[in-house]
Amino acid sequence: MRNIMHSRKYLASASVALIALTSAAAAQEACSSYTIKDGDSLGSIAQSAYGSFDYQMIFNANRNLIDNPNSLETGVVLQIPCEDGQLSAESDVTEIIAQEEEKQSKKAKSNIYEPPIKLLSGNGWEPYTGENMKGGGMLVRLATTALNRGGNDREFNLSFVDDWQAHFDTLLPLGAFDVSVAWYKPADCSNLDSLDDNTKYRCTQLDWSLPIYESVSAYWTMPDNQYAEVKAYSDYAGARVCRPDGWSLAELSSEGLVEPVITLVQPAGPEECIEKLVKGEVDMALLDLEGGDAAIKKVPEAVGVVQPNSSLSKLQTIHFVSHKTNPRGRVYLALMNKGLNEMRESGEWYAVIADSLADFNKLN
Repeated sequence: MRNIMHSRKYLASASVALIALTSAAAAQEACSSYTIKDGDSLGSIAQSAYGSFDYQMIFNANRNLIDNPNSLETGVVLQIPCEDGQLSAESDVTEIIAQEEEKQSKKAKSNIYEPPIKLLSGNGWEPYTGENMKGGGMLVRLATTALNRGGNDREFNLSFVDDWQAHFDTLLPLGAFDVSVAWYKPADCSNLDSLDDNTKYRCTQLDWSLPIYESVSAYWTMPDNQYAEVKAYSDYAGARVCRPDGWSLAELSSEGLVEPVITLVQPAGPEECIEKLVKGEVDMALLDLEGGDAAIKKVPEAVGVVQPNSSLSKLQTIHFVSHKTNPRGRVYLALMNKGLNEMRESGEWYAVIADSLADFNKLN
């Protein structure tokens, strides 16, 4: 009986929260433009347009207009992409991809043999990487496409190893693979003594590509939790914080959110964090918007209930990485950088992202 009452309380709280969020931004629809009004947040705009708190797609389409996702400027006109990621009803991102692939097919191939680049990724990070998704997931598609753009025509082999920590511990440093797809780069490596071991490793042992994607990290919680709408990171003191095992703790440690200031809970993956939120076993889960939203869809009790803090989020850059011991690692990353730059100029970068997210949403 207690569980039923708790569920009703959560649903009632969620309903109030949804009404409050959508009332300020009730006019906008997907596949249209929207003028920001007082009281809007990207989360409220996404909730009204898509029925989801995941506003990453809106952010991607308006990156030149949004400096801080936590602070919107009234009067700015945003493009609200269609639910399938198209920028408008008339656009077709698959046409852009097809056009660029056709151009590549007509380019002369090098007669000089170069060994295939050994790419490495892993499952369990939807919608970014996963063998069950188109092309191995959004970030994997960006990697493999970049290797065949920018004047490149490099062959590659792609493998998935789900033990992500093994990428760092053995597979990259021993040369079994050349490039891993993909990792968050620490924002500040200037004070190594203040960083956890995982972040120190990223700062000292890895080489990084240009940013391939900017992900919004969010603090997900239940609407009636005491930490639901805190305004400062220091207000999370005393909270039970969930972060999947092996994921970077740099964002937490940079804000002083380390044990014993918080209690850190590290299950296997994002879905387990969401389950713990619903059960009341943790107060907050630190997950990127897209990964958090994907995990919520797998936990029926969390749908429409678990939501991100609208005041606190951070941008994290995601990169391809090689190990500093790899003599060709920087060369491979430079090739991928050239391809990424061409993809951004042609519009293929956004097209691959939109097409990947549309494909992922069909699966879910």
